[in-house]
Amino acid sequence: MAISTTLETRSESKCELCSAQGELHEYIVPPKTSDDSENQVVLCSKCHTEITEAETLDANHWRCLNESMWSQVPSVQVMAYRMLERLNTENWAQDLLGTIYLDDETLEWAKMGSGDSAIVHKDSNGHVLKAGDSVTLIQDLNVKGSSLTAKRGAAVRRIRLDPNNAEYIEGKVDGQHIVILTKFVKKSN
Repeated sequence: MAISTTLETRSESKCELCSAQGELHEYIVPPKTSDDSENQVVLCSKCHTEITEAETLDANHWRCLNESMWSQVPSVQVMAYRMLERLNTENWAQDLLGTIYLDDETLEWAKMGSGDSAIVHKDSNGHVLKAGDSVTLIQDLNVKGSSLTAKRGAAVRRIRLDPNNAEYIEGKVDGQHIVILTKFVKKSN
């Protein structure tokens, strides 16, 4: 598929996310609808397929976001942020999400089309939890299938969110990976 001259020049005839050359596609970043170049990114076939078909995701391919997230092009920043959000169960993606910087307008755009607004994880006080946050246990918890008792006040760092259930998070307590109900944690500052 041919891409516009403006986008071809900006992207240097490479995918703006993974730098692959070859068959390139123009992709309008939702919820934008106009085909202005500032609303688009140039994608290789692999990136395009994995973005448009939610069930397909090769986590190792997306390690390229380590570089593309620093692009000066807002539409590229938005797509890098969204893909890192989709990959938030990967430790490396959580690390990158912790370092990415988007100005307020670009961050709002990135969050508008992320599509995961249906499930929101909240701690016992109603604070929204995000992947990579740290939480503290508010009571002793017996860990099923183990003799471990996770003690009240224990810190759980770099949590993972269950994408299918707003009541479950995952993390490590005393070196053991466990699933914790959100009603038993409070977000740490």
